[in-house]
Amino acid sequence: MGKTAVKDLTSGKPMRLILGFMLPLLLGMLFQQLYNMVDTMVVGRYLGVEALAGVGSTGSINFLVMGFVIGVCAGFAIPVAQKFGSKDFAALRKYVGNTLWLAAALAAALTTVTCLLCTNILTLMKTPAEVFDKAHDYIFVIFLGIPVTFLYNTLSGFIRSLGDSKTPVVFLVISSLLNVALDIFMIVVLQMGVSGAGWATVISQLVSGLLCLVYIAKRFEILRLSKDDLTPSPYYIGRLCAAGLPMGLQYSITAIGAILLQTAVNSLGPSFMAAVTTGNKVSQLMCCPIDAMGSTMATYGGQNVGAGKIDRIKRGLFDCSMLGIGWSVIAFGIVALFGGSLAMLFVDKNDPETAAAIPEIIRLAKQFLFINSSFYIPLAFVNIVRFLIQGMGYPQIAVYAGMFELVARGAVGLLFVPAFGFNAVCFANPMAWVLADAFLFPTYFVCYTKLKRKNALSQAM
Repeated sequence: MGKTAVKDLTSGKPMRLILGFMLPLLLGMLFQQLYNMVDTMVVGRYLGVEALAGVGSTGSINFLVMGFVIGVCAGFAIPVAQKFGSKDFAALRKYVGNTLWLAAALAAALTTVTCLLCTNILTLMKTPAEVFDKAHDYIFVIFLGIPVTFLYNTLSGFIRSLGDSKTPVVFLVISSLLNVALDIFMIVVLQMGVSGAGWATVISQLVSGLLCLVYIAKRFEILRLSKDDLTPSPYYIGRLCAAGLPMGLQYSITAIGAILLQTAVNSLGPSFMAAVTTGNKVSQLMCCPIDAMGSTMATYGGQNVGAGKIDRIKRGLFDCSMLGIGWSVIAFGIVALFGGSLAMLFVDKNDPETAAAIPEIIRLAKQFLFINSSFYIPLAFVNIVRFLIQGMGYPQIAVYAGMFELVARGAVGLLFVPAFGFNAVCFANPMAWVLADAFLFPTYFVCYTKLKRKNALSQAM
């Protein structure tokens, strides 16, 4: 199967396999959060609260676009994982070849549209005038980097589909360290402002994508494509779209709710915007293990469905759920004890222009973090169950789960924030997670029953 050993998740104890696959993913996500946090820390400390608020105000639109990219690429990788599980390597390479065409086309289209509409989007989000230019300078550069986001996520998705979750981590570590250095160089030395933080992110991700490309070319013979593999096929493109687009739309639909909420936060003023930005950064760090569990279950589900080992899915879900509950309790304790200290990493308390606002920003960020972390267990189930369902071959379910999150965040942003202010903002994410779980749990049992029945019929024949 090639020079590099790939990891088969269809045999062995699920807990051991899940941990072995998840831990490298977790390390990579932690480093990814590290360089995202460095962006925010450097911006907040060297460019001030308004710059921090400007960058933070782009978080939801960034999630809308980049979440779509990440979701689509994750969806494209599911047929690859399923064909690897069934040992159909010829079809696997066909899926890989057609994915490359789809990813290139989507990257070109998204980059063009988002860059042209960047100003209009920020205006519709009611971005305050005092932070508008900073928000635009940052997010425009991020949009220019959409092709490199596709490059890294597509190629790393291929690698993980074959069971290798370690190698992409190495490349993320390299790009994270590079991003830290570039952040400081471009913002502090070159004085490029918030656009320097954007370019640091794009360049470092380009490096990680190129490293994935070189690694695949040299080490994975199973992924060496022929001219026939690279010929566009309506059948494979259709199957890839059916797997990838619903996952991308799920992220985007979820992000629309986040945009509605962010628009409401923007109306509260820069201090509230900075507090939510800070709280989200800390929360994203705390949730890295939960995100890693979700990505793991997508590959685990895909390989085991491909191998026809449906019974292993239930055991895998149970084992991963225990991990999710355990980490959620630990994360809540960390936030409760150290939330304020973590929030202080993102602001410069010695800046005379913003010093008066910092105590209020930290107080608001602590409140936001405490309430959100109280609901990490529902969030863990959202990730674990949703990604498992997608790996089982039902990616369209993700769209419906995203609708529940959209309704919750949209209702808070449009109805409750004007009436209850920041207190309502703090409960927006928990409401979204609980509503999504109310849909995902019964849906999982329906999908699992269908797969069991389908597998039994195929074995009887």
